[in-house]
Amino acid sequence: MKKILKYLGLPVLMAGLIWSCDDLDVPITTQLTPEVFPQNPTQYIQTTGPVYAAFRGEFSFAWWWAQSLSTDEAILPARGGNWFDNRNYIAMHYHDWNADNGIIGSLWDWSSKVIGTSNQAISILNQTMPEGSDKNTLISELKTMRAISYFMLMDSYGDVPLDTLYGDFTSHAKTPRKDVFNFIEKELKNAVPNLNPAAGMTTYGRPNKQTANAMLAKLYLNAEVYTGTQRYNDCIAACDQVINSGLYAVEPRATYLQMFYPTNGPQIKEFIFAVPYDPAAVTVGYNGQMYHARYDVPRSERAKFGLPYTPSAPRSTLPEFYAYFNDVNDIRNNQWLTGLQYMNDGVTPVTVTTTKKGYDQFYTGSDGGAAYTYQVNLTPDIIPRQSVTLFDLGNDEIAWNMGYRNIKFYPDATSTNRNQKNDVPFLRYSDILLMKAESILRGGGVTLGQSADALVNMVRSNRTTSAALSGVTLEELYKERSREFTWEAWHRNDMIRFGKYEGQWGYKTNTDVYRRVFPIPTNAMVLNPALTQNDGY
Repeated sequence: MKKILKYLGLPVLMAGLIWSCDDLDVPITTQLTPEVFPQNPTQYIQTTGPVYAAFRGEFSFAWWWAQSLSTDEAILPARGGNWFDNRNYIAMHYHDWNADNGIIGSLWDWSSKVIGTSNQAISILNQTMPEGSDKNTLISELKTMRAISYFMLMDSYGDVPLDTLYGDFTSHAKTPRKDVFNFIEKELKNAVPNLNPAAGMTTYGRPNKQTANAMLAKLYLNAEVYTGTQRYNDCIAACDQVINSGLYAVEPRATYLQMFYPTNGPQIKEFIFAVPYDPAAVTVGYNGQMYHARYDVPRSERAKFGLPYTPSAPRSTLPEFYAYFNDVNDIRNNQWLTGLQYMNDGVTPVTVTTTKKGYDQFYTGSDGGAAYTYQVNLTPDIIPRQSVTLFDLGNDEIAWNMGYRNIKFYPDATSTNRNQKNDVPFLRYSDILLMKAESILRGGGVTLGQSADALVNMVRSNRTTSAALSGVTLEELYKERSREFTWEAWHRNDMIRFGKYEGQWGYKTNTDVYRRVFPIPTNAMVLNPALTQNDGY
């Protein structure tokens, strides 16, 4: 995706100059101002680049950690003190985070930065770009990116400040969640007529008309959570806009896994909106932190995946979540590393040579230093053998092999800096079909002759050779969503909507309902004294 990132990330210099204006004591050393830049179509497009660079920055990092580690989908325990990180990760599992949690702070800072950068780019284009359809399209794209970021902020924190005026440095109090919902809805609906109707290379990495419709569907699907009022028929109508466009299709079973490979991109017919990554493009824009292989591939399998660096694989799933993958004919099972491990030929065992003590730190024999070779066996359970208080599994081979690992975003063997070039989808066509099915099951009307059963089976028929489902229930649909969108950072959103976020899994026993939203980070409260803390915190 180097070509796309070059388009989306060109104005690095400009981004630096713009952000430097936050410090009023910095002397002016350039004449690069809206009066002289941008002044032509290429420069107008370049002005939008910092927004996409900012969005890419923490999309696969802070957004992923917050949305996944707070659910039964993923866990990141300590191993011999590694990855304890002031308890940031395990607090997400226990649901006992506070306003100083680094993940929660990073998520706020990131989404706020994308919003601020969008405000800035919109302001510049409004000042410099001639009126016309091109201007309407570019500004609508930026407003859609801002709406997406506000959706993430509102979904994660509830009431949040609404700030759309660039250059306004006054403190803004929180706006009620319902009003933020209404703002996002209005922005997206106003953007739809001006957004590019095309899909594929011409709009890849930027929001097109159906991106806005898909975001409206997400908004309406969760409307009862956000506003207290159901909007399921509106969700269905937004889904129908995407369906009727004829631009998208569910990826066949034979190529489902390849949809997330380092070679993915605009050719994927299921991607409505994806975030492009390419380590080779860092010279033209911040590539973000797409480090999935670093976190998910066991260090013992570096050679198997041909990685030029040693992965640390601190995160895994929980047995409760993996239990959803119970259909032996489902291709989605193959995104997991489980049990005894073999090289890619399927025959040669993955082995590690260590010592008896290195294999099991609690080994008490007198020959603890003796060489010991074993075949790597990934086990499902997560057991804090070294310290329950610190949730530390230990610093031996047994500990490092605990937990099934997900390699949906298949390791990129060409990367030398751990940053992969797998593009990461945010909105997919299969999600449109399952959102529509769920809305029908929750009381919405059937349209286009598509029942909930038919919609769910449109996805399943492209994932498994098992028989179609009949009489689909909400619980079955929840499990289907869990299988389909694993590791795509939608699970927290789903668990809250299905009333499962206060449940028990792993070592979590906290049932506080107020934790459906995160606390306002301490640093945000310091910078903006008009903010008040969320209830319960």
